[in-house]
Amino acid sequence: MDEKTGVSPAAVVAGVDVGGTFTDLILIDGRDGGKVRLAKTPTTLDNQAFGVVKALESIDFPIAGIDLLVHGTTTTTNAVLERRLARTGMITTAGFRDVIELGRRTRPQAYGMTGVFVPVIPRDLRLEVAERIEASGAVRVPLDAEEVKAAVRKLLDAGCESLVIHFLHAYANPVHELRAAELAAELWPNGHVTMGHALLSEAREFERGVTAAVNASVQPILERYVGRLRAELQSRGYAREFLVMNGNGGMISAGLVTREAAKTVMSGPASGVMAAAYTARRAGFANVITYDMGGTSTDVALIRGAQPAVSNEIEIEYAMPIHVPMVDVHTVGAGGGSIARVDDAGLLRVGPESAGAMPGPICYGRGGTEPTISDANLLLGRLNAKKLLSVDGAVDVEFIRDTFARTLGQRLGVDATTAAGAVLTIANTKMAGAVRMVSIARGNDPRDFALFAFGGAGPLHATALARELGIPRVIVPARPGITNALGCVVADLRHDFVRTVNQPVAGLDEAAVRDILETQAAEGREAIGREAVKPAAVRIVHSADMQFVGQTHLLNVPLPSAAVDRYVLQSLFEKAYFARFKVELPEIRANLVNLNTSIIGERAPVDLSTLIDPSGRGAALADALLHTRPVWFDGTWHDTPVYDRERLPLDASFEGPAIVEQMDATTVIEPGDRVRSDVDGNLIVEVGKSA
Repeated sequence: MDEKTGVSPAAVVAGVDVGGTFTDLILIDGRDGGKVRLAKTPTTLDNQAFGVVKALESIDFPIAGIDLLVHGTTTTTNAVLERRLARTGMITTAGFRDVIELGRRTRPQAYGMTGVFVPVIPRDLRLEVAERIEASGAVRVPLDAEEVKAAVRKLLDAGCESLVIHFLHAYANPVHELRAAELAAELWPNGHVTMGHALLSEAREFERGVTAAVNASVQPILERYVGRLRAELQSRGYAREFLVMNGNGGMISAGLVTREAAKTVMSGPASGVMAAAYTARRAGFANVITYDMGGTSTDVALIRGAQPAVSNEIEIEYAMPIHVPMVDVHTVGAGGGSIARVDDAGLLRVGPESAGAMPGPICYGRGGTEPTISDANLLLGRLNAKKLLSVDGAVDVEFIRDTFARTLGQRLGVDATTAAGAVLTIANTKMAGAVRMVSIARGNDPRDFALFAFGGAGPLHATALARELGIPRVIVPARPGITNALGCVVADLRHDFVRTVNQPVAGLDEAAVRDILETQAAEGREAIGREAVKPAAVRIVHSADMQFVGQTHLLNVPLPSAAVDRYVLQSLFEKAYFARFKVELPEIRANLVNLNTSIIGERAPVDLSTLIDPSGRGAALADALLHTRPVWFDGTWHDTPVYDRERLPLDASFEGPAIVEQMDATTVIEPGDRVRSDVDGNLIVEVGKSA
């Protein structure tokens, strides 16, 4: 065992990611020269632990022989989005029980006057007690201990499983929250007690309260899931601790993860972005836009300078801000299972409704009857009906053609092929909009980036999407359909801390700023030290959330060190503001809102060159040619060569049109595109101009 890393260089490391349709596994066997084993099994929605174990059992490798298991889960994400939350109560400052329901002056639809909003904790479970801390941190009204105990008993009698203690201005002085938590612990039967300031020490009481409420309401759910998975693994011989991906792109030990359960929301998408950053950096691309198209949705994110954008301003859905640092991912409801339909106005729509894993697209043979994006790709020759994963029964292509003709073509006045082509066009337009949201809308030109395409369906659409956006290059990694699982293997350990200052920069106490950042760094080092896996190195990143005085929008500004003075802060903010908005406002004073510190425990590097078995590669391009089949491009059928990705030589170079097939994905190369392979087996596509 390597004392420095905590895991032997010759270790067996497995990453498992649970998606909406598939559970993906990648195992890298360091004892056997980095040999890779892969699995892609249907997700078991009723209990994700069963799907994880099924994936592990499918690779013919003893679970007891795995040295480290890293897991990305959608347990908390699904619980929040579907509102399958634990019954949770809140104790708050007298007069402020409705803060998490009043929220901000926003609407679910920007141009609509109607909408539905249900708070995370219902009003009858939000109880008030006498206490008041001023914004300065001074105690105005002492905490009434007897009221706290009475409130705890009332919430227990109401059947609450979790508790939130959320007091006004606790970020400035947490003494009342700490005391209330001590009193609650004497009565509460479990450890599911969340103090708002402990999870998020920022001034905004709505965001702080909702974040704490989400954390408490998913804690029991995550704890039960982790417990079930641990029991399943232990029964099969895996007795070690496993790690869980957080939404910030880092990992944490399973034994620590439930304490801050809200941080696992968006775990799955974050792992894919981390894998993309790692892979693209090795390939020589520091600036990429990630494009992860799965079975139910598409996630896009921006990576600049090999670092994914991380934000603590994420809103999972309307009035659901979870203000803990997360990889900034934008999601749209367009996946391989997205259903195409013609609405009452006669317009073709694609998604957000999805056929999911059950019954899935028609081509899965599980009883699906509605046309989907996957079915359109199959009908247009882009997918091979004989090589689809998760197919229970063969479905005749003519049956799919008849379905498209009947449900879409007749209403649109076109044949089945044209209808399928229109489905892809609509889907690509929708996904291009998501890419624009993370690039153009934030002051970034897509032409300055490469498009990193992954997910089971991403490489099917990537080159068409890049052409639509003017992106010059597309990167298709060696294992696009397993990229999220790879992210679990390559990601680092990470802990994030935030502290509200909320003062004009001109009057800052520079020593206090330095003290906050250094204290957060020390707490982070201590947290890393408690992890089951020891990192190879520890890196500390500081940043500040800033705004001009009088504004509400925050801008995250990286800091060079903990020792920054007022002049440096003002200058850094003005530069960041100009880079974002292309406006200079030197006459307006800057305001320092929050100080952030991220402590990153860097793990040993992973060799990606074995993701595709080198021994199986052909000596020439012709060795990888499987056959030629007609494929539909831009309204015309083309006789298109189909290549086996596993057989492509590392120095492969060819032009489109072409189809590249592999176990976990299919890549479409459009006419006019040029492709080359690199040393890790990535396909680098130079996108041609539109016809």
